[in-house]
Amino acid sequence: MIRISRAATAAALTMSLALPLGVVGTAAAQDASASGAPARAASAAFPQLPAPTGKYGVGSKVLHLVDRDRVDPWVPSADGRELMVSLHYPAARSGKGGTGTARYATLEEARLMAEGFGMSGAVPADRLSGMRTHSKPDAPVSKGRYPLVVLSPGFGAARWTQTNLAEDLASRGYVVASLDHAYESFGTSVPGGRTLTCVSCDAVDLGGVPLSVVTTTRAEDVSFVLDRLTGPDAVWRHSGVIDKRRVGMAGHSIGGASAASAMVGDRRVRAGINMDGAFWEKLPASGLNGRPFMLLGTDDEVHRPGGTDRTWDETWPGLNGWKRWLTVAGSHHGTFSDHPVLSEHFGVPGEPYPAARATAITRTYVSAFFDQHLRGTPRAVLAGPTAANPEVKFHNP
Repeated sequence: MIRISRAATAAALTMSLALPLGVVGTAAAQDASASGAPARAASAAFPQLPAPTGKYGVGSKVLHLVDRDRVDPWVPSADGRELMVSLHYPAARSGKGGTGTARYATLEEARLMAEGFGMSGAVPADRLSGMRTHSKPDAPVSKGRYPLVVLSPGFGAARWTQTNLAEDLASRGYVVASLDHAYESFGTSVPGGRTLTCVSCDAVDLGGVPLSVVTTTRAEDVSFVLDRLTGPDAVWRHSGVIDKRRVGMAGHSIGGASAASAMVGDRRVRAGINMDGAFWEKLPASGLNGRPFMLLGTDDEVHRPGGTDRTWDETWPGLNGWKRWLTVAGSHHGTFSDHPVLSEHFGVPGEPYPAARATAITRTYVSAFFDQHLRGTPRAVLAGPTAANPEVKFHNP
């Protein structure tokens, strides 16, 4: 599967294809709408994501969307392009909402993810799916108008592999839509007891399909989701709290590359972040039309300027608005997801970064970027190196 892609693809690009298992966690609780299971009460027997740092409580809602105007590129016989979307949003801390907290993942999703990354023995599916989150399903929305941030996961990974970031952004006053792109995850539970598997993995690894198909398709997914969240027939009854003039996107690995593709295809996406992903499409001559973009990656031979992933150097000149190229010393590909938390709990090898520090760095720089570019609030951490974050290196500011 993904590992075949790593062997077959130039070393410059491997890090955006394969995630060590730890990437099995992050961004949007998969609760009853897909699994039929209720929200789970907290239990000390399960690992827990780091607590959100903002002033708001966090609510969550899972949506099942189908774009029947498109043919799915991986399964053309499917009834349109099927997406699962987890929303995290600012909730009043006193809101009652449902009982317990939102599910991290369904049991089948967790089983398939662990199996897909070759870690079934090290990471029991029941404990992975039982990760303790901090969001309450259907909690009352805090009054106000909030920017929208779209999150897209790495190839083979699921939307919940970015949950710690999604919950933190929501606590800081953002509505966050985390996407599962059909047939691009090892396992996505959908209504009706069905599970979509990673058909695209074989198409890329064995069928020679270029990864630009992934980024192009994901860009179209984002536009469809924006239509359904901010259009006249919005699917979420609280969509009025979304300020559709302030939309950003961030992604991990190929999800980060997809952020740039989404900005090229849809002017509604005003700002984007690529977290450690190679780019699979060249920017047009107009670049991003002056919109801001940030690169956040590993401080190693891959993603420093002149590194083995040449796509960062090639894309940099086309980023023709405000831009930053940041690398984080001691990090690796999974650092920018829930991997550090899971690695620490399950003892998965390969994560050199302490979970608390990895989480803090990612949350700090992602939230600062969106504060500055969607809210107009300057953040000093984006101006240059800081004593509080010595491992964050600035290149070509």
